[in-house]
Amino acid sequence: MAVAFSSISLQVIDAGEIRHSFLGLGKANKAVIIDENGKVEWKFDKPASDGWVLPNGNVLLALYGTKDFPHGGVVEVERDTHKIVFQYKGQQKEISTALPLPDGNFLVVELGPQPRAITVNRKGEVVNTMLLQCQKENSHMQTRMLRILPNGNYIAPHLLDFAVKEYNPKTGAVVKTFATDDRGRAKRDWPFTAIRLKDGNTLIACTNGNRIIEVDANGKIVWSVTNDDLGEKLFNDACGAQRLPNGNTVISSYHTRGNQVKLFEITREKKVVWRYSGMNAGFHHFQILTTNGKPIKENRMK
Repeated sequence: MAVAFSSISLQVIDAGEIRHSFLGLGKANKAVIIDENGKVEWKFDKPASDGWVLPNGNVLLALYGTKDFPHGGVVEVERDTHKIVFQYKGQQKEISTALPLPDGNFLVVELGPQPRAITVNRKGEVVNTMLLQCQKENSHMQTRMLRILPNGNYIAPHLLDFAVKEYNPKTGAVVKTFATDDRGRAKRDWPFTAIRLKDGNTLIACTNGNRIIEVDANGKIVWSVTNDDLGEKLFNDACGAQRLPNGNTVISSYHTRGNQVKLFEITREKKVVWRYSGMNAGFHHFQILTTNGKPIKENRMK
């Protein structure tokens, strides 16, 4: 059951002339939409791992396990009423991805003994299954976010495999692998988010290793950023990343407390131009919705 709107005083720091609104997702902060003034515009009081604001204004969420959804779940929530108009309850251990498809169905990643990407129809029925090729020992670390590429393939970061894999959804075959472990066993990178950019490169947020890397079609690192590059510790557990139309990158930090920075935007030259703070904990994933009143669009669907 959803809870009513909750008003919390938040803060945007060092924002200058930049104002972003965004959907933030995590365990402690649940699912929130923050307006361009840094205030909570909408809140759904269940821990969420992934989500989208849909064209109809509703919010699609992949939920962590709760009493109502012991193995995680997917819900579509009316933004104004908080009414759940669609739900799917997980059948294994955890849900890490929920994506809207053009035909009205949903693409869902379900973790557990048989990690899989499934298509769920509006009746909550599984109508298609593709097994994911990742380690099975720790379900929470199998994969966190799957996305659809313009060619129809799937791209998924597999944390403990230290790799991002591109799948052919019709055959389930891996057609390409991007390794993130190039720094030795002591600093192995766990890819948490992988986004295919318009130029064909892939932007990867590595939670263990605390860096963002951009690799080309051959897997060569062409750009990266760490706290050392920034000269200050702005992120601790780099879970999410998004490339904006202006070429800047927004990064989320998860293991933060109090007034520590939760989101920040940097230029290609690694200059910080926007920061967000104010909540008690960080975000696993996020989606920038508007910048100075203009909608930000991503390639979310095929």
